Amino acid sequence: MLKKLQIKKHALTAISYMLPLVVASGLLIAIGNLTGGTVIENYKESFSIPSALVSLGVLGMGLLAPVISGAIAYSIADRPGIAPGLLMGLIANAIGAGFLGGMLGGFIVGYFVSLLKNHLKVPKWAEGLMPMMIIPLISSLIVGLLMFFVLGVPIVWATERLTSFLTNMQGSMKFVFGAILGGMAAFDFGGPVNKVASLFADGLLLEGVYEPEAVKILASMVPPFGVTISWILAKSFRKKRYTKKEEDNIKIAFPMGICMITEGVIPIAAVDLLRVVASCTIGAAVGGGLSMMWGVGSPVPSGGMFIVPAMNHPLLFTLALFIGFVVTGIMLFLWKKEPVESDVDSYSFDEEEEEMDLSGIRIS
Repeated sequence: MLKKLQIKKHALTAISYMLPLVVASGLLIAIGNLTGGTVIENYKESFSIPSALVSLGVLGMGLLAPVISGAIAYSIADRPGIAPGLLMGLIANAIGAGFLGGMLGGFIVGYFVSLLKNHLKVPKWAEGLMPMMIIPLISSLIVGLLMFFVLGVPIVWATERLTSFLTNMQGSMKFVFGAILGGMAAFDFGGPVNKVASLFADGLLLEGVYEPEAVKILASMVPPFGVTISWILAKSFRKKRYTKKEEDNIKIAFPMGICMITEGVIPIAAVDLLRVVASCTIGAAVGGGLSMMWGVGSPVPSGGMFIVPAMNHPLLFTLALFIGFVVTGIMLFLWKKEPVESDVDSYSFDEEEEEMDLSGIRIS
């Protein structure tokens, strides 16, 4: 159990290092594409600023596997794992193993470096060379050759089959896949399950499969929008569904949702966990399934409503998103019970304090 928790910790560390790179690179590609840029084929010839932005974003996306691998190796083995981890990610890119190869290479080289740190003995004069030369060289040499000639082959095969399977999916299969991915992305409001779905979608983006990214973006916006719809319905039908404090949180969560920040729903979910989580997950699953079935793809991994124009079918994406958050909103409106104001919520700090009678106090 402890080992499983450690593996999860290392993977989440890699995701936290990867996300800023993915977001920045994706937005650069979107800005460049929207202004008429293309990928630069020959840097010796003249090129425009939009093309420079697109090309910079593409170069950034190419760093995804090395960053994942390097971050995992660093999380496991500290600084001696960084260089071998980056090299394993570069090998994964070179042989076509993608982000799956980067993750596997990071774990293998990280644990191998940790093994060398704990068990490799060298003369006293060479101890200073261990972290900066001996360990990185040995681990890069051994694990690098394994990646090239042994481990890389099945990873490349699995990556190609997965990409081919997703590309060739039709009809109901597409809906089911999109529903599962959408439900996962909305399930824990930016938590570990969401990050697994995000990592999967970001990895497929590098393989030229854009539909999962659109599902991820949609599912991240369904919870805040859906909760807002349920609040509007409650106000319209004069039904009490949220306390004053929850209503204030909704007013903050909605603009955060526009930017694809789903964590604003967490304070609302904490009060009524089962109903909010179930409603948001089902709504995101419906919207994600429709988005996937309609072939909506996003070349940008983040940005919320601001990057919808960069998608291949922005109107269909908007329709799928609308259906998803309306499902969530109606479910919450019908399912939630009338809240009971707590003492803290109902207390008014403007109430007059009772005047204290000090006349009975005597000083002798």
